[in-house]
Amino acid sequence: MSHFFRAFQSLFFVFSLTSFLVCSGCIKPKITLFPDGAEPLKEYTLQGSGKQKILIIPIKGFISDSPRNLPLYRKVGMVQEVVAHLKRAEKDEDIKAVLLKIDSPGGSVTASDILYHEILKFKERSGVKLIAVMMGVAASGGYYISLSADLVMAHPTSITGSIGVVFLQPNVSGLMDKMGLEVQIDKSGRNKDMGSPFRKATPEEQKIVQGLVDDLAGRFLSLVDERRKLSDEAKKDIASARIYTASDALRLGLVDRIGYLDDAILETIRMAGLPEDARVVVYRRSEYADDNFYNTSSSKRGMPDINLIQLDLVESIPPFRSGFYYLWLPGQSD
Repeated sequence: MSHFFRAFQSLFFVFSLTSFLVCSGCIKPKITLFPDGAEPLKEYTLQGSGKQKILIIPIKGFISDSPRNLPLYRKVGMVQEVVAHLKRAEKDEDIKAVLLKIDSPGGSVTASDILYHEILKFKERSGVKLIAVMMGVAASGGYYISLSADLVMAHPTSITGSIGVVFLQPNVSGLMDKMGLEVQIDKSGRNKDMGSPFRKATPEEQKIVQGLVDDLAGRFLSLVDERRKLSDEAKKDIASARIYTASDALRLGLVDRIGYLDDAILETIRMAGLPEDARVVVYRRSEYADDNFYNTSSSKRGMPDINLIQLDLVESIPPFRSGFYYLWLPGQSD
């Protein structure tokens, strides 16, 4: 309770001070207490002093093309944010390589495919070298995106794989039965409301959905085959959609190297033929003190020491609407 009261006091003090200064005419600024995607991207150097640059783009969390309206701030959708980075990099002739730092269990099928497509088009237009480095998790849609890279590296403790599709369909019919509620549906065809959360799927609907899942999974597997040239044994293994450690992924041919982030930087310098003093840069919407490679944020999301709600926990829960996902989702049964 005392923690909540201190947080409330902090908010009250900030709003009171701001109101006083504005009303008294002392200041007339645009005040942004909780920065969001409206702030422009700016370049910050993390390492090096040369003219030629390596850009790090973090891809972290659930892959979606939708913005997230979280408590106290609005988070830009991942597709919009990554494409904004690519568009800015394309205008800078000194950007000679891009390193995608991926830490994601995946996300929606379409958002994953859009990012893969946009990254490939960026490579074609700019001619830069592109390296993907997997951090904690780069599974399903996270791995799908990495297929756009010229080289794929995995952190020694990375988890990857889960090459497949899952169809998520929330179902509240049991709860509605207990509460005595029902939904009246009038439809033009027997499958018009398939996927409805208000009733169980029919055998025919289950067969249709499984066909769609198999088709989308086939697209994913074909892309892996095209980009990675795996052995028949490896292709059979990954078709089970299981996850792998970095060493298993290297053995199967899903990744090219195992190493740390600084190893990935050195590999990027070598592949792009850059001098050792090449600058490693990031695009951010806010400046950070003591910034480094491991910072995955592009903007500060709020005031420090105000933890009315654990925002990181809220962000970790994807918007589970009915749909098809390239997503590793532990805890789901067959």
